[in-house]
Amino acid sequence: MNPVRVLIAEDEAPQRRELLRMLQALWPELDIVAECEDGLSALEALATTSPQLAVLDIRMPGVSGIEVAKAAIEAGCLVLFTTAYDEYAVRAFEAGAIDYILKPVREDRLEKALQRARERLNQPVAEALPALLTALQQLPSEREQPLQWITASLGDSVRFIGIEEVLCFQAQDKLTRVLTREGEAFIRTPLKELLRGLDPQQFWQIHRSAIVRAAAIDKVQKDELGRYELSLKQHAERLPVSQAFAQRLRGM
Repeated sequence: MNPVRVLIAEDEAPQRRELLRMLQALWPELDIVAECEDGLSALEALATTSPQLAVLDIRMPGVSGIEVAKAAIEAGCLVLFTTAYDEYAVRAFEAGAIDYILKPVREDRLEKALQRARERLNQPVAEALPALLTALQQLPSEREQPLQWITASLGDSVRFIGIEEVLCFQAQDKLTRVLTREGEAFIRTPLKELLRGLDPQQFWQIHRSAIVRAAAIDKVQKDELGRYELSLKQHAERLPVSQAFAQRLRGM
């Protein structure tokens, strides 16, 4: 029997390492084909590794586990969620189609979930999954109020930038570039941390190195080498676009 291909997506590195350790201990035959720290990289890995089982954190910066699960389900991949919701909320949407593990993950609970996965791997994706995903989306968000402004140091002064002024954020070396119509500034907050505070309806992660305001997007086009670039409205800046995000745009 061929090893079962597994994708893991968890944005907290210590939890991801511990989850990997338990998976390998409980099911040594598993083939861990991808370890992802955010939803965007999980989408990319899903397209390239064809996993049979995806273990997904529901809440991740940028692309959520729910969005990744939709793509996984369409590809016929079994989905196992990890979640910080309390057990009463979880029971409301436990439908037997997929399983969940309440954080912090306990080894005995993971073992039960993996047993269910073993039993289901040879079965077709259950019809209950779309309804389950809808229920997940309707649960209250754990996200705090979105960022209203950011600060950037300029010599001995501090510049306050309203979040509505920002066109995009770009990772550059160990800093994050903040682009506005009036110019640019640099902050030390990494993209991953920024994503936690940005409104996901207004800001999209289009690449590992870039987050853009949705309303500032003019167009996305492909060059002669098949690479995608994004143009901003009323600005000459061009930004790289990942294949995974380009596919999401085509699906909108």
